[in-house]
Amino acid sequence: MGDRDLISNSEAQSRVKTLIWENNVLKLVDQRKLPFRETYINCRSAENVARAIKDMVVRGAPAIGVAAAYGVALAALRYGGKSKKEFKSYINKSLKILEETRPTAANLFWALDRMRGALSRHVGLGIDETREKVIEEAREIEREDLEINFKLSRNGIKIFKETGKKIKILTHCNAGALATSGYGTAIGVIKSLNKEGRLASVIVDETRPFLQGARLTSWELYQEEIPFFIISDSMAGYFMSKKEVDAVIVGADRIALNGDTANKIGTLSLSILARFYHIPFYVAAPISTIDIKIKTGDDIPIEQRDEREVREISGKTIIPEFMPVKNPAFDVTPADNVTAIITERGLIYPPYKDKFIKIFGNKNLNIESGV
Repeated sequence: MGDRDLISNSEAQSRVKTLIWENNVLKLVDQRKLPFRETYINCRSAENVARAIKDMVVRGAPAIGVAAAYGVALAALRYGGKSKKEFKSYINKSLKILEETRPTAANLFWALDRMRGALSRHVGLGIDETREKVIEEAREIEREDLEINFKLSRNGIKIFKETGKKIKILTHCNAGALATSGYGTAIGVIKSLNKEGRLASVIVDETRPFLQGARLTSWELYQEEIPFFIISDSMAGYFMSKKEVDAVIVGADRIALNGDTANKIGTLSLSILARFYHIPFYVAAPISTIDIKIKTGDDIPIEQRDEREVREISGKTIIPEFMPVKNPAFDVTPADNVTAIITERGLIYPPYKDKFIKIFGNKNLNIESGV
């Protein structure tokens, strides 16, 4: 079965799509409302997309990248003048607005660089033709992301080929269809294992403070009829100690040249627990998440989010205003704690730096393509 067939099957099974480009409008499922309500927000400008990214209407590094690409397309459509110079200036302003939304996710900047490249390649065209090329590039980024998910997921299940028993997996945050343009990375591997009859069950960390695990990952697994149960983040060590976890699989928002990995806050603690209990710890992410311009995790910018996300749950205050709160959205797992990185190019084992340079080459250590 080829990638095209897999994509058709996935779309047929997906009841709710993360994003839909229709009639020059980007429709985003509002992930803040799931799993209780399925509603879409219509974005008609780059500013609308930027606000949706910043407010977590859409989240997950690959999905953010695809949404941002469509944000640039919307900017190209929104410009109503005739001056190519003004058109370029307008697009550059929109690119800057989108870049400032989520500082940690590498795919955001990768996708926007792709859109810049599309604009520069077609600099000789008129404004109308350039608009069409920009929209085509955004569509291509979405299509590639979906294909990458399937390739990555097939590579991920190779890890467990030698294991005779069914696998019990623990995952953190949401790295599924809702975090991508479809299917998922870490959850994509889980889905593929389940289709092969190789999955026993999934333990889903609730993932405080935004509850992406309890609200989103569990919702996706429920839709797929995959066996799972939810735990609070503080329970992970208990289940590891009881030998209820065979492997941990998580996604990533940015991976440094040495293999240090930024992911949702709480991932670092899981990696430490997994190492203590001799449980393999896998990161599933597309090549576009690897930022080889950043040498180590110390250089990865960590987004600090609104303290209300910690103070409140579903709009109900649980911590009074007079008590201080901090809310880093991500932490960095050292490369030494990562057993392997699952990508669309294959499984990457340490030493990561040498493997990454081999993949990307030494051409100024620039990422040119995510495929």
